[in-house]
Amino acid sequence: MVNVHEPGAFEGVLEQWPVLATSGSLEVRLAETEPEVEAAQRLRYRVFYEEMSAVPSPAMREHRRDFDRFDTYCDHVLVVDRATTDEVGQPAVVGTYRLMRDVDARRAGGFYTSGEYNISNLLANVSAGARFLELGRSCVLKSYRARPATLQLLWRGVMVYVTRFSIDTLFGCASLHGTDPDALALPLSYLHHHHAMQSTPVRARSELYVPMNRMPKEAIDLREARRTLPPLIKGYLRAGAEIGDGAVIDRQFGTTDVLIYLPVAKMDLRYQHRFAAVR
Repeated sequence: MVNVHEPGAFEGVLEQWPVLATSGSLEVRLAETEPEVEAAQRLRYRVFYEEMSAVPSPAMREHRRDFDRFDTYCDHVLVVDRATTDEVGQPAVVGTYRLMRDVDARRAGGFYTSGEYNISNLLANVSAGARFLELGRSCVLKSYRARPATLQLLWRGVMVYVTRFSIDTLFGCASLHGTDPDALALPLSYLHHHHAMQSTPVRARSELYVPMNRMPKEAIDLREARRTLPPLIKGYLRAGAEIGDGAVIDRQFGTTDVLIYLPVAKMDLRYQHRFAAVR
């Protein structure tokens, strides 16, 4: 795969991976070349570091790309607008998701999520034959967020990928904007009281653990709590996701992270129907 720090050949995980879905001028597909992965990294930089409050490393600032050591081992789902080109003259990448299977995590030395959460309980199921997929680094260009097709296509791409590799469980870190847990007391408490994991509990690493139970369950305004959630977390919850124990403050990205856990077999029927439609 791509070495994001040095020039090198791109060794795609899958040869001749097809376009997964289309909507008008938009298409969703898997990155197959180094320039395509770099386009995803440029989009991530634009959203996370220029639009939001993430703090780039000197190398990231120089190259204007968001990257880390996991990119080399991940697959990258792209939403591309064929009617628009980017700054280097390529079809514009307007949405992206980073995916890592358990087989690739072993080569990478672990999952990104394990830096924030103790996921040993989850990984114990891998030895029993379960197949895990970590979701991360999801973002959509600001001008495309009002177009429902963009996020829907990202989900469609993930669904096709899940089918292709017979994934059993999706998981990963999802973010709320801001690093003050008291300011996020309502959404954190709502997630804790109404969507906590019921089995195979996963807890934030002890040195990073931030309590999510910051107000009594009966004090939560459910409508307001849901309103304050980021669209991505809302989407996970609608699909049937559960939330791990404890939040983690990510100072680099200026966020408060929670763990998402979504067994495919327990996915909401509406998402199961979408899933079946693209098999």
